[in-house]
Amino acid sequence: MIKVKVGLRPIVSNINLPTVLKTTILPGDSIERLFIATQVGEIFYIGNGVIRTFLDIRPRILKLGASGGGYDERGLLGLAFHPEFYYNGLFYLHYSVAGTQGPGALPESFNPDPCDPRTLNLRWINRETQYNHIDTIEEWILQSNGQPQKRRTLLNLRRPFLNHNGVNSLNFSPETGKLVLTTGDGGSGYDPFNLSQEDLEIAGKIIEIDVDKNISFNNPPIVTRFNELPTTIQETLIVMAKGVRNIPGISFQRFYNQYIKYAGNVGQNLVESIFSFVHYKPIPVTELVQASFMNSEPDKEEFINFGWRGWEGAFPTSIIRGCTENQTLDEKTIAYYNEAVTLSASRLQPLTSYFHKDTRPDKFGGTALTGVQAYMGNSIPGLTGSVVFTDLARKESQSQVRGALAYTTVRPNGEQNDFSVIQTDYDFGSQSAYYVSLGTNLNQTSLYLAVYGSMKVTDFNQGTVFEIVP
Repeated sequence: MIKVKVGLRPIVSNINLPTVLKTTILPGDSIERLFIATQVGEIFYIGNGVIRTFLDIRPRILKLGASGGGYDERGLLGLAFHPEFYYNGLFYLHYSVAGTQGPGALPESFNPDPCDPRTLNLRWINRETQYNHIDTIEEWILQSNGQPQKRRTLLNLRRPFLNHNGVNSLNFSPETGKLVLTTGDGGSGYDPFNLSQEDLEIAGKIIEIDVDKNISFNNPPIVTRFNELPTTIQETLIVMAKGVRNIPGISFQRFYNQYIKYAGNVGQNLVESIFSFVHYKPIPVTELVQASFMNSEPDKEEFINFGWRGWEGAFPTSIIRGCTENQTLDEKTIAYYNEAVTLSASRLQPLTSYFHKDTRPDKFGGTALTGVQAYMGNSIPGLTGSVVFTDLARKESQSQVRGALAYTTVRPNGEQNDFSVIQTDYDFGSQSAYYVSLGTNLNQTSLYLAVYGSMKVTDFNQGTVFEIVP
């Protein structure tokens, strides 16, 4: 693949944990502006070179960083503007709700043991008391006086663990006009309860929400499963895909009269994967619920399944242990053999993958996929028509952390493709640089990169947003 080198142009610095980067045109305005949502609950936008506050919901956000040494995957995780935002002022938020901290679904961290069937068949019980927190998806409106106001709640989701809640989790589909919600598998590791493959579980899915339907319904119940929702809400939901571990959003790329969909799946121990698909057959939630009630199987022809937890990208999910005889080697054991066999033919193959360990020239060892965006601009010719992705931090021996930027392209024959690292010329000096999110403008001709100087949510004012430039 072509070697590409880019520059990073700082747009704004000293902000907290920039997790979502979106652009839109404000009502009455004529310029497309960059909006930055932070994990702690602030939303800013750039106007005439000045950063301005659009909305501050920090009091609504669950207290972050209280456990796990300051690391946290909760907070303000999704922001999306309605396609008609300029006219109707509607936008959507996904965040972890203040005051909802619970004990968690398991008393300790989970690891499957292929020799102990009990660990392979755990069930999430006592869900109303054994959970970590509650996430909400809300509709807001920018009023004529310029003040945002909450309009209604679309979903309230009880989550089993602190992690894998999705990020950049709300995006509108230009293909259907619906709001797309991407949910992680609920967290811990290895998806202890196999929520991502269970049809009625909301966790581990890509879901379309028809926000223009049943607009009078508000205050939905707090749920974990589709069948716990009122029928009026079920009728607004369609499942696009399942088998998701954790996903940094979905990106749509127009290709003649159709759209290529890109979505990444964050890996467990082995590999990070980017998937692409054009054709898919979504399943209405009402059909899933009815099939369960009738003890039958819904039609899943062309339904997208990313394969988790049986598969981690293109590989059967493995448990990795250090070899006692040789510390430089690892022992890899298939964690869920039967599930890997069952899903071997029906899962979607990744477009490309990159590994947590990779000694090949021009590659890198990754940590976690944090952004996937299509690029259709011409200012960086080597990237035109490609999909660009970011990794949180390269696994390298250097003292200062650096994230990774890379790209790949869809092959005409649909086969898996390689990827190429994008070289950057920005000097971060002695500062660590975790690449925490990737964004693009409305016509996908510009790319924006958010970088943070720490892994702790309690380390404030260490975020910088860059534009990726030639």
